[in-house]
Amino acid sequence: MAYYKTKQRPEKEMIFGIRAVIEAIQAGKDIDKIFIRRDMTNELSRELFTVIRETVIPVQKVPVEKLNRLTMKNHQGVIAFISPVTYQRIEDIIPGIYESGRNPFFVVLDGITDVRNFGAIARTCECAGIDAIIIPAKGGAPINADAVKTSAGALLSIPVCREENLVETLKFLSASGIKLVAATEKATENYTKTNFTDPVAIVMGSEEDGVAPEHLQLCDEMVRIPLLGNIGSLNVSVAAGVMLYEVIRQREN
Repeated sequence: MAYYKTKQRPEKEMIFGIRAVIEAIQAGKDIDKIFIRRDMTNELSRELFTVIRETVIPVQKVPVEKLNRLTMKNHQGVIAFISPVTYQRIEDIIPGIYESGRNPFFVVLDGITDVRNFGAIARTCECAGIDAIIIPAKGGAPINADAVKTSAGALLSIPVCREENLVETLKFLSASGIKLVAATEKATENYTKTNFTDPVAIVMGSEEDGVAPEHLQLCDEMVRIPLLGNIGSLNVSVAAGVMLYEVIRQREN
């Protein structure tokens, strides 16, 4: 299997070559994303696409020039980036939390694409003792070396669940007895007025778009953090910190 460390980012490991990437996927390697040459249509590439369809790995079709900038070796039009974390399944995590007698506490990140914000949120999540971070397979920040660094290494120790369909994941959380609370400027209720002592998942959206409407519809409650100045919103990592420590405050009282 062909492994290579990028010259531009020596901390990021790559696998290149169609067969090598297929073998990595089938071996269960945790892959952050795959770059595929836009016009690739040969028989082996069809086998690759078949294998990828059974996963939640994000795929980007890119010009061959972009692949060549990453490596001049024989990449065959495919480069996969190995994730620095091992992804877990939320279905496997929840039963163990209940069996151990702990009070479930999750964070769901909806459309947060900035790596530094993501890393900062992960750092706060680890300090707050949450049970897992749930992220979408597509439309979220990559878990790369920058994210790990910004998280102060928290991403290497806290469970991360990468889910293909957040709607289904939110429904599963709800069916598992987890209250879904969305932080959104569309809410009228102050975040301190909500009961966070029960099993809970805090849903945070991006600063630009907030929590997606289809996800808001599934939440049990929507809350807002008061803004008394002239700026219209908090940085999402700061807002996440405010929400998480309100959960801790209530649970410690």
